[in-house]
Amino acid sequence: MVVALVTAAGVGSRMNLEIPKQFLTVNDKPIIIYTLQALEKNPNIDSIIIACLLGWEKILESHIKQHKLTKVKWIVPGGETGQESITNCLDALRNEIDPNELVLIHDGNRPLVEDFVINESIRTCLKHGSAIAVLPTTEAILEIGKEGNKEKSGVSIDRDTLLRTQTPHTFPFSVLDQAYIDIKDINQAAVAACTVMIELGREVYLSPGSELNFKITTQEDLKMFTALVNSGYAGV
Repeated sequence: MVVALVTAAGVGSRMNLEIPKQFLTVNDKPIIIYTLQALEKNPNIDSIIIACLLGWEKILESHIKQHKLTKVKWIVPGGETGQESITNCLDALRNEIDPNELVLIHDGNRPLVEDFVINESIRTCLKHGSAIAVLPTTEAILEIGKEGNKEKSGVSIDRDTLLRTQTPHTFPFSVLDQAYIDIKDINQAAVAACTVMIELGREVYLSPGSELNFKITTQEDLKMFTALVNSGYAGV
């Protein structure tokens, strides 16, 4: 069994809009619904749990009902950080699923996740015990100047030594649950499951991501997603 854990509790501050980014609509459909539909149609996903922004739960429930999403089994309150939102979901799942079942964490504002990315994450986790979706770094990378000066640089970093992370992140429930218990004593605001594991001194295995699996965080991202939807891209 694979449970998709979707984080949808962000306020979207970088968008500078009153509506959280995951609830922005493109062709009368919220971004979060595009994401949930991608997970719903994948045969390897058995059920879905969502960490929802406080105050938006009823709106989310209404959209889920409207779009006939049958795999969404739980909606839990999101936290002030991504770490807190994931912890809330893990708490809700503790007596609901077997410890060896897989949890696939995915950002609610990555609506173009492809079956290949989902399936490879699950396959890698089954083989190695963990999976973090990544992409190679294609641009030249410069380090910002001393004392955080972002207007100059004197250091180039070998891009072949760097990877860009995406979601999904997939782990057995027991491993993920214990990690999020342990990290509370070390870092209350770890960015993602991959950083949680690394801060705990654990290695993670890597699975392929996709350039289409971008995260909608800015107005430019929203424009790209809208253009793909309006172009008739088959992935949505």
